[in-house]
Amino acid sequence: MVVAAAPLPLPRPIVRLQYLPIPPYRHTAIPVIPAVPARPPDEELVPLTAAELVERHRPVLDRALEAIRTREYWSPYPEHPKAYGTEHGSPDAAAGKAAFEALLGRRFELDQPGTDGWVPGEVSPYGIGLGTEYPHADPDVLLPAMRAALPAWRDAGPGVRAAVCLEILARINARTHEFAHAVMHTSGQAYLMALQAGGPHAQDRGLEAVAYAYAEQTRLPGAAEWTKPQGRRDPLRLRKEFTAVPRGVALLVGCNTFPTWNGYPGLFASLATGNPVLVKPHPRAVLPLALTVRTAREVLAEAGFDPDLVALAAERDGEGVAKELAVRPEIRIVDYTGSTAFGDWLEANARQAVVFTEKAGVNTVLVDSTDDYRGMLGNLAFSLSLYSGQMCTTPQNLLIPRGGIDTDTGHRSYDEVVSDLAGAVDKLLGDDRRAVALLGAIVNPGVLERLEAAAGPDGPGELALVSRAVAHPEFPEATVRTPLVVKLDGDRPESEPVLLEECFGPVSFAVAVDSTARAVELLRRTVRERGAMTVGAYTTSPQVERLVTEACLEECAQLSLNLTGGVYVNQTAAFSDLHGSGGNPAASAALCDAAFVADRFRTVEVRRPA
Repeated sequence: MVVAAAPLPLPRPIVRLQYLPIPPYRHTAIPVIPAVPARPPDEELVPLTAAELVERHRPVLDRALEAIRTREYWSPYPEHPKAYGTEHGSPDAAAGKAAFEALLGRRFELDQPGTDGWVPGEVSPYGIGLGTEYPHADPDVLLPAMRAALPAWRDAGPGVRAAVCLEILARINARTHEFAHAVMHTSGQAYLMALQAGGPHAQDRGLEAVAYAYAEQTRLPGAAEWTKPQGRRDPLRLRKEFTAVPRGVALLVGCNTFPTWNGYPGLFASLATGNPVLVKPHPRAVLPLALTVRTAREVLAEAGFDPDLVALAAERDGEGVAKELAVRPEIRIVDYTGSTAFGDWLEANARQAVVFTEKAGVNTVLVDSTDDYRGMLGNLAFSLSLYSGQMCTTPQNLLIPRGGIDTDTGHRSYDEVVSDLAGAVDKLLGDDRRAVALLGAIVNPGVLERLEAAAGPDGPGELALVSRAVAHPEFPEATVRTPLVVKLDGDRPESEPVLLEECFGPVSFAVAVDSTARAVELLRRTVRERGAMTVGAYTTSPQVERLVTEACLEECAQLSLNLTGGVYVNQTAAFSDLHGSGGNPAASAALCDAAFVADRFRTVEVRRPA
């Protein structure tokens, strides 16, 4: 059931651009958020009532609320690049690239308080020095300004906050090509992946968080009349008001590989529940989140709110500002994606804050049997290759019975399965131009070091698939590598440290096990001790399916069974799939469920005689 709109008090007027956006490209018959172009320099702002702002975005919010209830497929943001073109009201690909290039080699102005210097920017994994400088903030000045912005934002109510968040997302969506280049040249993703995962898919996740935030904040009525009968005496009557009260300033600690996809859920969950958000990007991936902060500040100002509700905290080399900010008393929420070591530190030390983490895990696929051997191999080959395995959901340990598996093409030995998988990867990546479009670039030197160590003479096992360098036709300085597959004996003690440690990047292990039962046992232990963002299994046996399902239910891991088509174990769909579970060591939160938003606010009751 769609939650009814709550009253929308607004302490001051909202303003908007006095021109109509061009109708957006509509890839389905469902509501699509209007794309709002950037404001012309000479355009005057005129007041807009709260009701007008909510009316603009209410259809999409209602549809998002319905989608998180039904878990059906839905997205208001088209993922095809052609959806973003001048004929549809958005800058086209050439204009988006030009807008990105205009950001390079200059200072990224934000006009936020406390700026005490400038931080040099990123070098692209594709070999380009971006040359962008970002403002460095003094937290003793910036954080009080952010706290001062909170009361008016709190008093606006869940409905207005949701509408402003959707307006921010609409502005970002209209600049999808520009954001795609920013994501590509900071994360190393190939352009199409950067456009989709860094654009509409990330925007979906942001909208999903807003929908959950709105639903949880409006679960209680804004006001209620309470009457208690007293027999012959007059009844007791009270009027009770319930207000969602934000915790305080939220700190978003961004990641290198998916700055927007992993960043938007926390950013918009906190903002929609009334909390100011301080965005601390990864030093190698500042630009996508800096663009997000700038867009949010513009919309907040135009809407009559203090732009300091969203601010950027870029850090100097080696400064470690995330650790300093995370324990400040003003910080009441922390969202983090990254290494287990720092995630564990945050959970142990940021005691004044609620901490949501996505850390490292060891993702496992159990291969027991299949009725579509070719489809299984193709699906696994794509999953291992996508973005050079630099995803928190990429399979690492492939558990295969030593005696082989039954398939629709006959029995296949362990060696045959591994050899056939290596052949499927080679076939997928045989054309270099196609390969770079799927692999992208190696995001940082640490990934390359792990790959070379696993492939070297002191590596953990026999190489089943050798990684090769691929020349990028457009960016000759890019480091591009195909996946490496290593054979391991899962029952040898020396294999255990390898199997129970994440090797982030294009490295996977084909693990021979004595039986499927042993594979399930190893799967359980891996998830329990190291965590997993994803688990996959291939089996034609109902009994094995039950065993694997039971293991994932008990160890709290998301499971995909028998994927052989165009859906992969390392992909999740907003509004339907849950990314992570929050129930194993890989992550303390799931993107996105009610628990992800509910602890970002509290409800305060005021009661008085009616």
